[in-house]
Amino acid sequence: MNQYAVYLGNISFSYEDNMVIKNLSLSVKSGEHIGIVGDSGCGKSTVLKILAGLYEPDCGKTTIAGECSPEKIREKEALVMQHNSLFPLSIRDNITCGHDISEEKVRAACENASLTKWIESLPNGLDTNVGERGNQVSGGQAQRIQIARALCKDAPIVLLDEPVSALDQDTGHSVLNALNRLTDGKTVIHVTHHQEMLDKSYTVYRMIGGKLVRE
Repeated sequence: MNQYAVYLGNISFSYEDNMVIKNLSLSVKSGEHIGIVGDSGCGKSTVLKILAGLYEPDCGKTTIAGECSPEKIREKEALVMQHNSLFPLSIRDNITCGHDISEEKVRAACENASLTKWIESLPNGLDTNVGERGNQVSGGQAQRIQIARALCKDAPIVLLDEPVSALDQDTGHSVLNALNRLTDGKTVIHVTHHQEMLDKSYTVYRMIGGKLVRE
């Protein structure tokens, strides 16, 4: 088990009386890219939240980069969500999350997340407030800020939950390019409705009946 970057062993999870995950297992080696696809409500986002240490399974074992406790697991991962997950703070604070990160590293992350040109156009630059729930920035800008945050964290495991589903084609392409830079050399779990978003580097599993079936 220690050879795996991500390990789920016979986990189950229920919302009240509705079991959405049943005896699910997944083993992912370091550097592997895994895609999880399936219909809405099949449980794939629930799997990602368990992997992120946000949900605890009813039974079974979760080990991420050798860690089992949710607090330690979260230290090993970077998460880019489908929905805007920005704080009502500045762009800089949303990227650093209060950690002591050098200006050079923040600006390099912005460059790699395709944010630099937009930030330079803002009167307050990195110190621009994104508004309540990020309502002062577009969906594409919010996604790229999340990616810059993940780049600064430089965690060995990257979790992606429909990161481009709400974006138009041009913006989605830009965000995908930033995601490629984020995921290069990392262990990646990517949950999506759109299998065409997953390139040939991905091993794809379909969520069926609360379990993962390899495509």
